[in-house]
Amino acid sequence: MQEPTGTLEAAVAQALRLLERDAALAAEQAREILRVVPGHPPAVLLLAAAYRRSAQPVLALELLEPLSRQQANWAPAQFEYALALAATGQGDAAIAALRHALRLNPSHPEAWRLLADHLMAVGDTAGADKAYTRHIQCATRNPALQQAATAMLANDIPQAERVLKEHLKQAPTDVPAIRMLAEVAVRCGQDEAAERLLTRCLELAPAFAAARYNYAVLLHRQNKASESLAEIERLLEVEASNPGYRNLHAVVLSRVGEGARSAAIYAKLLEQYPANAKVWLSYGHVLKTEGQQEDCIKAYRECLRYEPTLGEAYWSLANLKTFRFTADDLTAMRAQLEGKSLEAVDRVHFHFALGKACEDAGDYADSFHHYERGNTLHRASNRYEADQNSARVQRLRQVFTRDYFAQRQGIGYAAHDPIFIVGMPRAGSTLLEQILSSHSAVEGTSELPDIIAIARELRGDGEGAEIGAYGEALAALGPEQLQRLGEDYLQRTRIYRKTGRQLFIDKMPNNFLHVGLIHSILPNAKIIDARRHPLGCCLSNFKQFYARGQRFSYGLTDVGRYYHDYVALMAHFDTVLPGRVHRVIYEQLVDDTEAEVRRLLDYCELPFEEGCLRFFENARPVRTASSEQVRRPIYREGVDQWRNYEPWLEPLQTALGPVLAAYPEVPAAFR
Repeated sequence: MQEPTGTLEAAVAQALRLLERDAALAAEQAREILRVVPGHPPAVLLLAAAYRRSAQPVLALELLEPLSRQQANWAPAQFEYALALAATGQGDAAIAALRHALRLNPSHPEAWRLLADHLMAVGDTAGADKAYTRHIQCATRNPALQQAATAMLANDIPQAERVLKEHLKQAPTDVPAIRMLAEVAVRCGQDEAAERLLTRCLELAPAFAAARYNYAVLLHRQNKASESLAEIERLLEVEASNPGYRNLHAVVLSRVGEGARSAAIYAKLLEQYPANAKVWLSYGHVLKTEGQQEDCIKAYRECLRYEPTLGEAYWSLANLKTFRFTADDLTAMRAQLEGKSLEAVDRVHFHFALGKACEDAGDYADSFHHYERGNTLHRASNRYEADQNSARVQRLRQVFTRDYFAQRQGIGYAAHDPIFIVGMPRAGSTLLEQILSSHSAVEGTSELPDIIAIARELRGDGEGAEIGAYGEALAALGPEQLQRLGEDYLQRTRIYRKTGRQLFIDKMPNNFLHVGLIHSILPNAKIIDARRHPLGCCLSNFKQFYARGQRFSYGLTDVGRYYHDYVALMAHFDTVLPGRVHRVIYEQLVDDTEAEVRRLLDYCELPFEEGCLRFFENARPVRTASSEQVRRPIYREGVDQWRNYEPWLEPLQTALGPVLAAYPEVPAAFR
């Protein structure tokens, strides 16, 4: 090769230029410099970068590990070291190196972007969002975007919105600005506006990967699983190894029932991030769904090994329902609660986990103390208005009258595919799903969000923001529109169906609020109401920490009123649509399983199959809190568990009122 000419700096500069177009030639130039000046740090860095770009990251690491120690305060060396670590699958170490590089040079845009990618891969969404914003702040030379990024980092969302909208008046096709404004919309809870902005962004710049990633995340958050999956797969076609894309792929695959594929992705991610607690936690969740309890417990234990303050891991163990904590576990949890620096959400998780642990030990007073404390802490930041829910139920009863249904008889989409299981959460819906999905004609899916999504979209067309407000918008639709809504539901849910079975189950319990909608758009769908003793059901909700939603469940009075409203609404539908809804009383199912199963199958117009009585042998994935319980035969022990807590249930009994006394019938006033 040609000998380096001029000064050492000139030779390094020449090698840098070569690196951009021919890594092999750059490596030759760097080696020649090192022959003349052994150990010259810039030349070592150049040679390592050339090796990495030539797909030889192991050789790069051999140079960079000692260089990073020798040049601990040199940001370029730390950044290149992070790149090589990432290229060799050492994600945790790459995160540490990137953080070190950014401490040395806080204005390094690519370091912020790569840190964001890694943080997204390990489930640190908040950290990733902040890193992406810092990337924009450092990468752009546009003063308006810098100002907007600074405002977003300070959580001054109104200021960021003003700056971006003003800038886009002058430059309406500035795609980074459009993407930033979409992020502002997301932070304001305006998902539909964010979706429009990101769609426009991708129309202008289809190769804008960061915007497509944001779009995929948003679609997933909106429960548009098939659309989200399509966007992720487009991203992976271009950059299959991107850890953030792979993590999101695993999340969405799990959501649509592709648990085995999701678990395989998490297992590979753990090769890169073996010490990351949140990846272990996500892996454990998928293994739970797939029924791999032993491996699931190991994953949760690994999570706690790396992050013992992560209360969600302890609650995840408790939430298996069949798991029992050791004395050492109890000591560890109590010690964590005594700490002053514990995050609020972790504190809530620890209280719920200890509530279950004390319950299993027969210490019901201490158990209730922890359940009550966890509920109180969570409710403080998650407001629920019981009066508002009662008003919604009353509004639904006023809209969905006998005349309303008589006028729409024979319309809607005629498909028989869906079987809806509705009712209160923790009322036995997962057991009913397990029984029915053990029939050769029925596929179990999950708690599908699509009816709620349709109701939300209709509400957007109505005159009010409340849940019940969509009724007037629905009442204004003609036969063809109602039929299209039914077809739309089946199209949305197609991604969850993995077999060729004739029927499928949607067991979203809160769909009891939408029985009128379901009947209007799918008049031949089956609707099953899973009902359990009000004290047992409500207490079970009070003892459950939900990943999201069910805000009514964090107070005994609130959950009692919610149950009261549920009974009132279902009694209304029994009156205006007699025989339309089949009710299964949990205690009767436990006492005479075969008779109740035969009644259930008769309602679904299905022949009896012995497999429905051996539902616990069904190995299908189960996503809900009852996943391990429904893999066992029916047992009576759970029926009267509420009696252990009877001394503390007076607020619940008062809120239930006549509903409690009448059970399993309904109060005469509701009929």
